[in-house]
Amino acid sequence: MGSEPLIRARNLSKQFSISAGRSIRKVKFDAVNNVSFDIGKGEVLGLVGESGCGKSTLAMLILRLMNPTRGSVYYEDTDISALSYRKMRQHRKNMQVVFQDPYDSLDPRFNLMQIMEEPLKIHHWGGKHERLEHINGMFKSVGLGPELFKRYPHQLSGGQRQRLCIARSLILSPKFLVCDEAVASLDVSIQAQILNLLLDLKDEFDLTYLFISHNLSVVKFVSDRIGVMYFGNLVEMADTKDLFANVQHPYTQALLSAVPDPDPASVKQREIMSSGVPSLIDPPGGCAFHPRCKHAVDQCRFETPELRDIGGNHSVACHRAGVL
Repeated sequence: MGSEPLIRARNLSKQFSISAGRSIRKVKFDAVNNVSFDIGKGEVLGLVGESGCGKSTLAMLILRLMNPTRGSVYYEDTDISALSYRKMRQHRKNMQVVFQDPYDSLDPRFNLMQIMEEPLKIHHWGGKHERLEHINGMFKSVGLGPELFKRYPHQLSGGQRQRLCIARSLILSPKFLVCDEAVASLDVSIQAQILNLLLDLKDEFDLTYLFISHNLSVVKFVSDRIGVMYFGNLVEMADTKDLFANVQHPYTQALLSAVPDPDPASVKQREIMSSGVPSLIDPPGGCAFHPRCKHAVDQCRFETPELRDIGGNHSVACHRAGVL
């Protein structure tokens, strides 16, 4: 990462409590465990991992839609984890999010003009005429027309709804945008349009993205760097080209082997993991991935690997890095 960091996460952890079976005893588990990374200004950092690995929880911590159990998040030089509710509310215009399901994130009682105007009113942005001009310009940037102003979310297609969500997230001119599975609910052809739109908007508005997805092909297309999460931990991070060419963690290898190859003549060797995801309330000792890893040795069972730099802007948390 060559540019100055816009976002810095330091030792972020989030712990939840649940009831253990029929007992009233509460059991604690870490959904995110001691995660640290930077996102440079103008960078797209992709975050991948299977469902339940902690990607969305980490995003909520970065945006401070959820308070961390431990650790801090810095936006430029501001520790947003320490901001009061009032100061954090003022700061939210700098950091916005596009959710997976555009319909669930839109108020069905509001028409499109009201949806777009609401954040401007909350932050006391301009007069009515200025707000109208600003909304019209934002609609144009995302490929929507002013003839849609009086329509309601249920009257739009899925692609139009996601364009609306993107426009709303950018209406306050943020510098940082979290895209949490932003194209997962769309048809493949529409996915391509939205991905290209996000890249165009990044250049137009000088944006920085945290792009979360379980689809490695999508993440490869949009990301400058990719981080891989497993069981609440960051297990590998590298520049996109290097990650695909020089995999160091067995979990990343398994994810890459599951990506479909469009060439029907290609014969691809799948990495089949030996067991399912461990229980959060009864995690394995040592490396959390060792029960599913064919390369595991005794050290993996008893010693938790730290994320370490192996050179070339490539970090990995694996005792057996280099054996693949």
